[in-house]
Amino acid sequence: MAPLSTRLLFQRGRPKSDRLGKIRSLDLSGLNLLSEDLDLNLLGRLKQLQELDLSDNQLETLPADLGLPHLHVLHCANNQLSDVTPLCQFPQLEELSLEGNPFLTVSDSLKITFLLPELRKFNGKDVSTTRSKAENLNRELTTRVATHWRKFMAALSPEEQAKAQANFVKSAVRNVRYGPVSLSEFTQWRVRMISEELVASGGTHAREADMPEGPHKATATQEPRARPVALRRPGDTPLSLSPQKRVCTSPLAPVEGSPVGSESSQLEPLHFLQCHSKNNSPSDLRTQLWACAFEPAWDEGQAGATSQTVATCGGEAVCVIDCQTGIVLHKYKVPGEEFFSVAWTTLTVVTQTGHKKRWNVLAAAGLRGLVRLLHVQAGFCCGLIRGHKKAIATLCFSPTHETHLFTASYDKRIILWDIGTPNQDYEFQARVCEVEFVFSEGSEASGQRVDGLAFVNEDVVASKGSSLGTICLWSWSQTWQGRGSQPTVAVVVLARLQWSPTILAYFSLSTCPDKGLVLCGDEQGSVWIYDVRPLLAQRSPPQAAPQAPTQILKWPQPQALGQTVTKTMVNTVVANPTFTYLTALTDSNIVAIWRRGEP
Repeated sequence: MAPLSTRLLFQRGRPKSDRLGKIRSLDLSGLNLLSEDLDLNLLGRLKQLQELDLSDNQLETLPADLGLPHLHVLHCANNQLSDVTPLCQFPQLEELSLEGNPFLTVSDSLKITFLLPELRKFNGKDVSTTRSKAENLNRELTTRVATHWRKFMAALSPEEQAKAQANFVKSAVRNVRYGPVSLSEFTQWRVRMISEELVASGGTHAREADMPEGPHKATATQEPRARPVALRRPGDTPLSLSPQKRVCTSPLAPVEGSPVGSESSQLEPLHFLQCHSKNNSPSDLRTQLWACAFEPAWDEGQAGATSQTVATCGGEAVCVIDCQTGIVLHKYKVPGEEFFSVAWTTLTVVTQTGHKKRWNVLAAAGLRGLVRLLHVQAGFCCGLIRGHKKAIATLCFSPTHETHLFTASYDKRIILWDIGTPNQDYEFQARVCEVEFVFSEGSEASGQRVDGLAFVNEDVVASKGSSLGTICLWSWSQTWQGRGSQPTVAVVVLARLQWSPTILAYFSLSTCPDKGLVLCGDEQGSVWIYDVRPLLAQRSPPQAAPQAPTQILKWPQPQALGQTVTKTMVNTVVANPTFTYLTALTDSNIVAIWRRGEP
């Protein structure tokens, strides 16, 4: 693309004029412009410009000084932007579009609310919710920075305090933490700003932060989250989620007739969300929620790495929620679809600038028999897999091959796919491995739909078929070795786990590989927990009788929270790798998030 010219600006500017200083609207979209093509001297002559469209170009950054003091509307969709801080040069900006910039994250959305105080619309939506979310985070960060200031300065003498103030900013950025890992870029950015302001004020902001603002508001009632609701049925009196009731606990109950560990860990309810309702209606108790999965930790590979971000699916929506704050970080909708399963994997992609980047991909599938590979942060589908003629009940990724995806369908087949790695435009070209996994004739699982599938470790797979009352553990490596050239492979069963004898289907199981646990809900509102490490350590043939669960977690019912209603089913429950957070989906359209306390 040739550099910008005066002639081009006259051609694309409105109103038509022979003077650049009179142009109020300029369309520079679709010109394949690079950042260096933006001529500051030329654009700086557009003194009255109010609307600028730079969409559908190749911009990686915006120049720090474009000289457009009266800009009110800016469109920069479908570029390669990775930094929003240059937007602070447009203090009068009221409308901004940044959709289709794959390197921007939810942290950048929050930054924008601080950089642009007059902004009203962001990506076509009212910005008030995002601004409220940012303000809630900012209040908590300000309090934590002030607390850190007091502790930091208390350990120093007056002479040392004067010299150490410069080091306080580094200390605060390193030590002050709050919110999900996916917002860490925003929180560190704000912590640095708050710390610098605190140092400049000589600590007076710390004293101001100490002033009470009234009773502390429980996190389940803050505005930017999905609407918290009570577990209820039509006609029931609404449940008041008071702080006292929110912290009630429910001990693990022993399994009748089976050994139980000595632990008596408890559950602390954090959030009850209704984020899948049609039209966000709190009266929608019919939308069914089917599956959830924790996102891989961003600090993957570090000791103690864990995740508190969970994806949930139900109805036509997939939501990504932070368990600590209850904030719905992202929401993806497909009208007419009903999502039954979600699964995460982490891939290495090469950007257009040649840099390698680790990227979490979310797969979602359901009624239409299609697998959608989602770019969660950008909010679009970057891959579509068509392989099953019937609905997909469940899916999961291999823990050893990040591109291998297993799908189980209503057609009673389990198929292995290789989704490959995306190109520079984040587009996938998936390949089917043409392998169908079946259970041997005569087994209880033979000919049944598989409605639960998850890896217990790098080799062992847990799967569940409808109305069997058992969960099968089978070996991936032994099964794959018996493949040969056949398109159909019989699974090698290692053990069976006793589960509910219910005739109801589609209670999805999950695993916590770091703890060697298998979890599955049931129609009684309970969670069956199996510690399968001792079982898998045995080298003997599978036992004739299914293994009893280690524990049954009596999931706290609405009665435990002060209301009598019909017992709630637990359609699925998942735990993060450290078994700290548990997320359950109920049959009354409720996402329940709990924190597990120590014994």
